[in-house]
Amino acid sequence: MSSIITWIWVGSGVLLILLVLLHSPKGDGMGGIAASGSSMFTSASSAEASLNKATWTMLTIFLSLAIVLSANWIS
Repeated sequence: MSSIITWIWVGSGVLLILLVLLHSPKGDGMGGIAASGSSMFTSASSAEASLNKATWTMLTIFLSLAIVLSANWIS
């Protein structure tokens, strides 16, 4: 049972990395400090909102399984 949970944990970690890489950049980096900040506060589209929900879900699964595996609650 522990090996199945471990593989799910590894899979959720890989999916979490992919989801984070799919996000669009939020700013211009250090070059955006001197530029106008009008594009900084745009609302997220529905695709971005769905991507945010999926990322938070994967993060929750990943961290929960990390706690379960590190506490050795599953034999």
